[in-house]
Amino acid sequence: MTDRLVVVGASHAGCRLAFAARELGFAGEIVLIGAEPTPPYQRPPLSKGYLKGATPLAAILLKSEAAFHEAGIALRLGTPVTAIDRTARTVALASGGAIAWSRLALTTGARVRRLAVPGADLAGVFHMRDLADADALGAALPGAARAVVVGGGFIGLEAAAVLRGLGLAVTVLEAADRLAPRAFPPLLSAWLKTLHESRGVDVRLGAQLREIVGRDGRVAAAGLADGHEIACDLVVVGIGVVPADDLARDAGLAVDRGILVDAHGLTSDPAIAAAGDCARHPNPWAATPGAPTLLESVQNAHDQARVAAAALVGRPIVHDAVPWFWSDQYDTRIQMAGLSHPDDEIVLRGDPAAGRFSLLHLRDGRLAAVDSVGWPQDHMAARRLLIDRPAIDPERAGRHDGGLADLCRIG
Repeated sequence: MTDRLVVVGASHAGCRLAFAARELGFAGEIVLIGAEPTPPYQRPPLSKGYLKGATPLAAILLKSEAAFHEAGIALRLGTPVTAIDRTARTVALASGGAIAWSRLALTTGARVRRLAVPGADLAGVFHMRDLADADALGAALPGAARAVVVGGGFIGLEAAAVLRGLGLAVTVLEAADRLAPRAFPPLLSAWLKTLHESRGVDVRLGAQLREIVGRDGRVAAAGLADGHEIACDLVVVGIGVVPADDLARDAGLAVDRGILVDAHGLTSDPAIAAAGDCARHPNPWAATPGAPTLLESVQNAHDQARVAAAALVGRPIVHDAVPWFWSDQYDTRIQMAGLSHPDDEIVLRGDPAAGRFSLLHLRDGRLAAVDSVGWPQDHMAARRLLIDRPAIDPERAGRHDGGLADLCRIG
């Protein structure tokens, strides 16, 4: 059999894995299969610069056509994979036929959660996950004046910031009692609410969407459980994603809210790896170190893909990078390092009113995570310091106004 690495999913993780395999010395064939017709691209700009029209498609492509050619990576785009045959070692294509593999990687990403309310299929309802979603929303913006954003997490808030910047009246509906409750502690949630309200966004917490009201087949209003209706021209849905693990499950691989992989990125079948938003890996930075963890971030997709590629080419390494994330909202960047937990002790550094502060998450007296707003120096220091999980005195941390590294040295 031809030594062929097939990568299913032309995502950030898929693109990185294919190139990493080649960089690590894999000399066989590499085929990268994508369901979308577009070459691999960056997703974060979709809800930011690309949606605003400030960033062209060419600027968000991960690699040029020439780069794929030079690396000997064959692209099969617009070609969904429908099944994996582990015995025959083939993947079946929706277009017909199959491709044989000797090594297989699954980088299928995640799918958006869909609204389950009446009117969710009306024209004018948009999700934000892929290029087609962003293009559809962008095409609807001319002439639109009012938008309702369902979901107060990263995607919803980033979309709200862009829409508000384009001059639309924006209402954010969040079912919880604060914004981004799974990602941030209460202080940062409250600060985000103030930020958006200061820009004219109507933020409604504890808001349950009952239905989307239509007129002539198009969105006309968002109907809430309390009986109120919010008139709007479009609805943007950002209520989370679910890992695209169907192919793995149907193939008999171990799956539990994502494809389960070991520290080297290998699935329950050692000939198959998985990486990115579809894969749950034993993360040493979790509240319970080593617990299976699903991380939805560019950094994780990049790092996990390289680890998986190394395992597939016989040069295994361990995935132990410090997780980090970011979110751009208006002219503010929120940066996170480490993995927080609701039971962490929170210590505030800096001044939220000035838009420059950090929240230190302490666990058993040691630094576990850092959320920084307008303070990139703290964020970069945190990514280095978290490797050693330094001990910190909470009282001293609250008073200290120097660099985070200095605080840890004296902590």
